[in-house]
Amino acid sequence: PRMHWVSLLLSALSVTWAKPRLPLLSLQMIDVVNESNTTWKAGQNFHNVDMSYVKSLCGTLLNGPRLPEVMRSVEGLGLPVSFDSREQWPNCPTIQQIRDQGGVAPAFGAVEAMSDRLCIVTKGKVSVEISAEDLVTCCNKCGFGCDGGWPASAWSYWTNNGIVTGGLYDSKVGCEPYTIAPCEHHVNGSRPPCTMGPTPKCTMQCIDGYPVRYKKDKHMGQKAYSVSSKPEQIMAELYQNGPVEAAFEVYEDFLLYKSGVYQRVSGEDLGGHAIKILGWGEENGTPYWLAANSWNADWGDKGFFKIKRGNDECGIESEIVAGTPLI
Repeated sequence: PRMHWVSLLLSALSVTWAKPRLPLLSLQMIDVVNESNTTWKAGQNFHNVDMSYVKSLCGTLLNGPRLPEVMRSVEGLGLPVSFDSREQWPNCPTIQQIRDQGGVAPAFGAVEAMSDRLCIVTKGKVSVEISAEDLVTCCNKCGFGCDGGWPASAWSYWTNNGIVTGGLYDSKVGCEPYTIAPCEHHVNGSRPPCTMGPTPKCTMQCIDGYPVRYKKDKHMGQKAYSVSSKPEQIMAELYQNGPVEAAFEVYEDFLLYKSGVYQRVSGEDLGGHAIKILGWGEENGTPYWLAANSWNADWGDKGFFKIKRGNDECGIESEIVAGTPLI
């Protein structure tokens, strides 16, 4: 019997040895995905980035505090086979925007969806960019910055404290534009390399020349809530009220996404990541969610991606958060 256990152990070890861990962002992993006959294509999105930077991209803490869940009536809505918020609300430019979080963990799914919803509910009259800078630096309970944060806490902060406006890096748009520079994911690019930097300080001040005082520039949420993980509930929420924030587990192969409908093929878990879902559809018979990432427009499909819908792929349907703007 002892020999039997030894042979079992050796065969188990040989299986482990036979499948070495593929290097992060490697050409081998790209080949594994592209040769696996899956629903998406892989390619190089990052070059010359260190592991701490990659980890910082995935700084969303999952399974945290939950907001009260809201259920929508789906009957009579006539949900279409495909839906894209960019086409539904063309007078809201933020829906089409891709941001770059730089080297700081994301608050982006939240401020993007808040910006979109404010524009949608005011029928395009209030089209502003809600400031990621203000949220990242001033929401202490959010735990953003370098250590990650809970998606729900960003929405609670919006309803309790409000968030000022602020555009992209160096845009001089709004009260508090983003101060973390976009970094270079590619070879021979013009931006600085991607490294993990310190979180900026909470200033509670608008930039010089902005005509409104910080306190007066705050945009508030009236209500923040969780959305049920049932796909029809998420679809009803999107269809009626606009984009939502979602959080999911990022595996190494997701960093290599280029096109198609993502589902996990290979690689280790890197942590949680918060993004914005703005629609749904089907591609070659595979149902998907349409989402906006915050890793710059040169990542993935011009900054956007599709992820498999209906089977809680990587937890994408488990942590949907949204809210109603106060107008």
